[in-house]
Amino acid sequence: MGRLLLVVLGLSLAVPSVTAVAEGGRRPVKLTLLASEQLPSLSPLVYATYLKPKGLEMVKVGGYSPDNGRTWVDLPPQPDFEKDLPHGYRRETFPLFADYATGRLVRVVPSMDTPGLDPNIVEPPIALETYYLRYRVSVDGGKTYLFDEQIIQQGHTPDNPFDGVYYGKNGIFMGDVGSQLLRTRAGRIIIPAQACCIGADGKLSSPGGGFTYTDAVMIIGTWTRDNRLSWEVSQPIQADPKRSTRGMIEPTVAELPDGRLLCVMRGSNGGALDPEFKIPSYRWFSVSRDGGYHWTTPAPWTYDDGAPFFSPSSMSQLLRHSSGRYFWLGNISEQNCRGNDPRYPLYIGEVDPKSLCLVRSSLLAVDTKKPDEAGVNLSHWWAFEDRETREVVIVGARYGPGYTTTSPWLWRVGVTSPHY
Repeated sequence: MGRLLLVVLGLSLAVPSVTAVAEGGRRPVKLTLLASEQLPSLSPLVYATYLKPKGLEMVKVGGYSPDNGRTWVDLPPQPDFEKDLPHGYRRETFPLFADYATGRLVRVVPSMDTPGLDPNIVEPPIALETYYLRYRVSVDGGKTYLFDEQIIQQGHTPDNPFDGVYYGKNGIFMGDVGSQLLRTRAGRIIIPAQACCIGADGKLSSPGGGFTYTDAVMIIGTWTRDNRLSWEVSQPIQADPKRSTRGMIEPTVAELPDGRLLCVMRGSNGGALDPEFKIPSYRWFSVSRDGGYHWTTPAPWTYDDGAPFFSPSSMSQLLRHSSGRYFWLGNISEQNCRGNDPRYPLYIGEVDPKSLCLVRSSLLAVDTKKPDEAGVNLSHWWAFEDRETREVVIVGARYGPGYTTTSPWLWRVGVTSPHY
């Protein structure tokens, strides 16, 4: 039986509510940790999204809820595009994207065509060479899908689906679920993705000395009359391997009121070129002023007072709230991190829409390691705004060290924010 904990985390980092200091005439926002609830099993709200621009209908791959996620009915995707795939092929589940302006659902399907590959292997090395992307479109709320096709840039081929990407040499894939799709004001659909890099020898390249190395890229789709998307690709967002040893990873994107796009990414330190983890473990950001086609050189993301902060190589998410505020969720550390670790505490904070920086005074620690725990991983969660309460709901799990244990969890963050 789940237990509801109204928590005040007993550390100086974690306070039950935070009010941002008003700056530049902006009125303050208040974030409050309302609940931290251990669940008997993973919440059905994981990967759930609202089906329509208004109302409480929710959908996810294989399920439909008419009542804000309280009850669910099975909604097996039809046709079943995967039933006759050869053994070893993979079609992974990624959250659905509802394009409210057109009533279409888009399902991006990270894929590998690898005959005989053991399906139980997590993140097999061959994925870095063979990952590619497919997509499906539904016009009836996810009951049926019109097609299942590879995502290919205009003028390209399945073997060379994007500029600089070649099947069997370097993969292109989604980041974690913080890399959610976005519809821009111009009506284009953006898929935040990442592509492995290849060197002059045509083989995978890792100039930073890490196990992986990727550029962040935006795949940009424009709707056609036959319910398909015509695909383009952005200029890659490329790291300096001396400052991020694994490149730019798992982009999350938001469109700000002035039309700029903000992309926040994880970097990394460590690896062969930084065995003692001396490179600062920054979070990175880049900005586009032309709808996602071109991006600024990535730089360390900072607080609104100009100070950078330490953050492990872990997922994060930008989330637009109905109040007009923009929030970022992710891990922040007091000390320089060591690659992926530590993935705690988990914070939520406001993004200033003018400076695009993280408002330090708004930060709220959602959860962190307890004194009696050897460690905890607060990552791989799913966050959205509850339309009934306007709370930010975070569902996932508190994972033990090495992800060897899983405790399903749900957090709720209250948002009290006047309109601009």
